[in-house]
Amino acid sequence: MKKIYKIAKAELLTMFYSPVAWLILIVFTIQIGISFVASLKDVTNTQNMGYTAGSLTPYLLINAVTGLFTMMQKYLYLYMPLLTMGLMSREYSSGTIKLLYSSPVTAKDIIFGKFLGMISYGAILLAALLVLVLGFAFTVDNFNYAELCSGLLGMFLLLCAYSAIGLFVSSLTSYQVVAAIGTLVVLAVLNYANQLWQDIAFVREITYWICLTGRSGPMTGGLICSEDVIYYFVVIAMFLLLSILKLQSTRQSEPVAKVIGKYAFLLAGVVVVGYITSRPVFMYYYDTTETKRNTLSISSQEVMSKLDGGLTITTYVNMLDDNRYLAMPANIKEDEERFKQYLRFKPDMTLKYVYYYADSGNDRFTRLYPGLSTKEMMEKEAELAEVSPELFMPVEELNKTIDLSGEGYHFVRVIERENGQTAFLRLYNDMMKVPGESEISVAFKRFTTKLPVVGFLTGQGEPRITGEGLSRDYTMFADTKDFRQSLVNQGFDVLPVSVSDDQDIPANIDIIVIADMNRALTEGEQEKLDKYIARGGNMLIAGRARKDEVMNSLVEQFGVKFLPGTLVQKHVDEGPNVVYMSATPEMQQLSYLMEPLGPPRNAKIVMADASGLEYTTDKGYHVEVVLRSDSVGCWNETETIDFVNDSVVCNPAAGEVERCFPTGLALTRKVGDKEQRILVLSDATAISNGELSGRRRIYNVLNYTLITGGFSWFSYGEAPIDIRRPLPTDLYSALTRDDMVYVKALTFGILPGLMLLLALTLGIRRQRK
Repeated sequence: MKKIYKIAKAELLTMFYSPVAWLILIVFTIQIGISFVASLKDVTNTQNMGYTAGSLTPYLLINAVTGLFTMMQKYLYLYMPLLTMGLMSREYSSGTIKLLYSSPVTAKDIIFGKFLGMISYGAILLAALLVLVLGFAFTVDNFNYAELCSGLLGMFLLLCAYSAIGLFVSSLTSYQVVAAIGTLVVLAVLNYANQLWQDIAFVREITYWICLTGRSGPMTGGLICSEDVIYYFVVIAMFLLLSILKLQSTRQSEPVAKVIGKYAFLLAGVVVVGYITSRPVFMYYYDTTETKRNTLSISSQEVMSKLDGGLTITTYVNMLDDNRYLAMPANIKEDEERFKQYLRFKPDMTLKYVYYYADSGNDRFTRLYPGLSTKEMMEKEAELAEVSPELFMPVEELNKTIDLSGEGYHFVRVIERENGQTAFLRLYNDMMKVPGESEISVAFKRFTTKLPVVGFLTGQGEPRITGEGLSRDYTMFADTKDFRQSLVNQGFDVLPVSVSDDQDIPANIDIIVIADMNRALTEGEQEKLDKYIARGGNMLIAGRARKDEVMNSLVEQFGVKFLPGTLVQKHVDEGPNVVYMSATPEMQQLSYLMEPLGPPRNAKIVMADASGLEYTTDKGYHVEVVLRSDSVGCWNETETIDFVNDSVVCNPAAGEVERCFPTGLALTRKVGDKEQRILVLSDATAISNGELSGRRRIYNVLNYTLITGGFSWFSYGEAPIDIRRPLPTDLYSALTRDDMVYVKALTFGILPGLMLLLALTLGIRRQRK
């Protein structure tokens, strides 16, 4: 060990006798300082305006633009080849390697000594970074030092890996420039290894594991995973052993077969260790972040803890579907990463991929390949994608195991439990596209919890929930498979329910939606509905202006009344029948999903053709007003009907008075051991296809919260699943804009100046000696 220490000390002194090491240290500090100052400037400017930049620990460390760890990874990739290029090549070119060979040191002592010297220099680089970070951390309330330590560990292991690789390449040549270029080449190969031979299953596992890209990302992001730590140790050990074997082969002659055997044994060992440690069952995690943002939420963890037995997620990929690229053979490992957090809690979960071809109704392919069959189209697309057509089975063969016609033969995943239970995971027509934690977890929750069934009343001209769907219909939020917020994607089952037949409302119905009826219920139909109400079933009742007579016969038993006329509000560029409603504090208490309707966002609910509501509290229900109009400039118009061609004027003589009108009521009562919940809205179009797909320019409109928040309230929080996390506490810094002068002086003046002064002092003392 003493020999290793002496070699390390000599190597470290040699580096600092060179101006290159000092230059890199000074330039590195200034470059990191530029990112550091930029981050602090954003923080102080944001705070000066009265806002927060969010959690300051990750903002400073891993911000995609100016994060310190983010920038450091880029700089290390460039600087490490310059630092390591002379570790062994300098010994070869100067002839001092012969002195080392003749001295009583082994190849192991030489390599480990050089490596220790190199990582000591790397520790100094990290120390310069740490000085800046700690200076800022002392000004932040509740700065997360654990997350900082995790990031430093990731940076140090990355630096060690770069050092080991550079040391090995340096041991292959006596030319330092060649060693630097060779190190860059090796690093490039390792960084892009995950793009090589990804269509070959076994090779894919090896190349993806050995890839350096993104390995330090989890640790700098606050998640320490045993796979990543072991990976770095294995890579470091592999290149150090390769360097030792290279020196030994130069120092003493050995049979070629023996040398090849050593290298083969080493590489085989790396492959075995890598494969074993990358299996989910052997992975261990520690999330250092304050809010545990790298870990499934508590609700999701509870769902996963109840999933006993085998579980398989089968991804069905249609070659004639635009979203096939997400899970093509070359992208399988990337796709598997989407379920890594779930594999952490259920490591025996299996991921499978099935490839087929079928007509998915995509006009693009028929335009590109007119007159060709689906098989011929598939072969053309397979040729373009550089995959074998033999990989894709015809849909007729697929139908023998599963029928995906209900999914339109689009990209879909089927989750299947060992006991035969199944659930679907789909893609969505939004920017994110892939399902998030909320959608994935609620799909798993279907296996362990009885999730609510929503019945939509039919037979009285209500909006439809199936088919193409008109503007007034409810197909979008009820049953549209590619709409993320639709009920079927958030844990609910939906089906039409009729009270016109001889059957009562099925017992498995938990929520009934009654909206925009064109005729009142008959006595027999009302009787069936009354039975449902008597057993405590929850309801969403939505009316519409000018339908007060139809709706009042339904809601009078609750003490609610739809007023005649239409609520109006004058606008510059919209019809007066469009009214923007404000949520009351009681609305926000129904569900956490209603929070955007309150401060500071204060989003609005838009209603077109709404009527005012009146209510009494003598029917046994507790009534809360949850939506209301403005008190000024809004009245119930009873005279004007044509809001396109006619103008509206408030006419007190006709009973039209400007005031605040309730437009949403929440009713509750105790029925047995449960609380019955009823939501009454004065406008059914607020949650219709037309309103959900439209865009309002005046206010921040969030009508879909009526769906997500309302049905969360109806389901007692069972769905959608609650994936909230604790709020971070490291939100404020004592640093002000006036303090930035001192920060810049320290970053760009004092620290680099001290390093330069130390470099000059050391150089002068060495010359005198």
